[in-house]
Amino acid sequence: MKNSHLIITIDGPAAAGKGTLSRRLAERYGLRHLDTGLTYRATAKALLDRGLPLDDEDLAVEVALNLDLSGLDRSVLAQHGVGEAASTVAVMPKVRRALVEAQRAFAKRPPGTVLDGRDIGTVVCPDARVKFYVTASPEIRAQRRYREIINQGGTAELPAILADLEKRDARDAGRADSPLRPADDAHMIDTSDQGIEEAFETAKSIIDAALAAD
Repeated sequence: MKNSHLIITIDGPAAAGKGTLSRRLAERYGLRHLDTGLTYRATAKALLDRGLPLDDEDLAVEVALNLDLSGLDRSVLAQHGVGEAASTVAVMPKVRRALVEAQRAFAKRPPGTVLDGRDIGTVVCPDARVKFYVTASPEIRAQRRYREIINQGGTAELPAILADLEKRDARDAGRADSPLRPADDAHMIDTSDQGIEEAFETAKSIIDAALAAD
């Protein structure tokens, strides 16, 4: 099969739709899926669960190297407190290097992987067969995140969510280590004015064309 070891990368800012798109594509092509952002959250949660400090870089690296990336529980790792803790460990260069290597190893396992995150096409898997960069306007992304929280029974304020997303965008794009940016050969998908189904069909047509050209 031409896609016997297919690696697809999907980068982009928070709430752009890359996670949903990644899972759909992984299912369509029979590939593994990895939300790389969860690997940082899993590292932080492991430290929290053991009562260990979050600011010990060497300790965080040790924890990161022992993660099972195939068993990450999105529902648990999505908790706000875990996300706050993850923001501490995610800026540690040694932790980032350890997790990048773990993500690369995961991606190389057959039959292939769809990975989504911030630096997948540029740093983690720069030789991936197909790369995407999924984005949307900050206002649209804030509305999506707001609806998600409300639908889950939570409470939120739209202006606060928008401010948080814009702050996160600036931090991700401005960091010296693996900044958020499109890979030079990434296919751009703007979901501001389209639903997941349209984005999925766009991505699928690009992937099918790439496979047909092999």
